[in-house]
Amino acid sequence: MSHWTPAQALERLRTEGREFSTLFRHGSLEVEFYKPDRVARQQPHTRDKLDGIAAGHGRFVVHGRECNVQPGDVLFVPAGAEHRFFGFSASALWSR
Repeated sequence: MSHWTPAQALERLRTEGREFSTLFRHGSLEVEFYKPDRVARQQPHTRDKLDGIAAGHGRFVVHGRECNVQPGDVLFVPAGAEHRFFGFSASALWSR
């Protein structure tokens, strides 16, 4: 069984000194945690993905549609879609 908490993800990010870390891989499935430093650098992806908000809050836009995000929210991002997070709190952490 694989189980992670936001605190464990943050510790791994701190240890690696990176904004994101892949915590799990199985076949084509990957789970990464991402903690941006002031600017979120999203790029369109080659496959559909889900972003889950683990901590913090902010705004998210995909295909020109904006929404507020907070812990527990899950966001669908279709392959090739321009998307970004903005106005997020210093505690923002999400999985992707």
